[in-house]
Amino acid sequence: MTDPAPENLLAALHAAAGAVTTDVAKLTDEDVKAPSALSGWTRGHVLAHLAGIANAMARQLEYAARGETVELYDGGMDGRNRAIDMAAGHDAATHQADVAAAVARALHAFDTLPGVKDSAANRTGWWAPIAYRGGVVLDGGLALWRELTIHNADLLTGRGPETWSREFCEHLFTFLEPRVRPGDRLVLQPLGLPPVALGSGHRSIVINGMLTDIAAWLAGREPTLGSLRASADADGTDLPDLLPWPSATPNPH
Repeated sequence: MTDPAPENLLAALHAAAGAVTTDVAKLTDEDVKAPSALSGWTRGHVLAHLAGIANAMARQLEYAARGETVELYDGGMDGRNRAIDMAAGHDAATHQADVAAAVARALHAFDTLPGVKDSAANRTGWWAPIAYRGGVVLDGGLALWRELTIHNADLLTGRGPETWSREFCEHLFTFLEPRVRPGDRLVLQPLGLPPVALGSGHRSIVINGMLTDIAAWLAGREPTLGSLRASADADGTDLPDLLPWPSATPNPH
């Protein structure tokens, strides 16, 4: 499996951003106070995080265009958490404006990147270094794609994991392989598609189900189609425990 090329990722970012802004625009003041799919977070917390990560990723690209890097969040993770807590209680109109402005800023930063020709060799454009994960702009684009898509599902507005594309699910398989415990080897068997092996442990576990259910489970979300089955040595077993999400810093903590 390979991640989408920059031009395809740009289209996917626009689609994910359009879905987010469309869904957020429908929320009322009461809606934003209601629980999200994330434990302990209201929809307001998710909305504040969406605005925060979109602005943060835009800032990564704005600095990269000048040949500079900057930490993802002003004030680090503590600053990120404070900003979410402070903004979570805003009314729907404020959240809608904040999310729309942040997403527009991020899309503008990606839309104005120079073309891909020769930029990999020159470390410019999509291959310019950024602080996020010690990577390049392309890594930032993939991250924003994940954030917009997954957190839109967390808003519980009807666009759940069952709507995720095959390309997005397969990207999650690659990105989330570090969640597999060292002793495990997961053989993902999406219905009607080739199997995908994650991990290199000696304990082999087969996960059968719909593609989106497998991706949702791997991402720590509730599978919405109820199709998952796990087996080991041809016998049914519980779904295995997973490690935390890959660290967002170059040196995991």
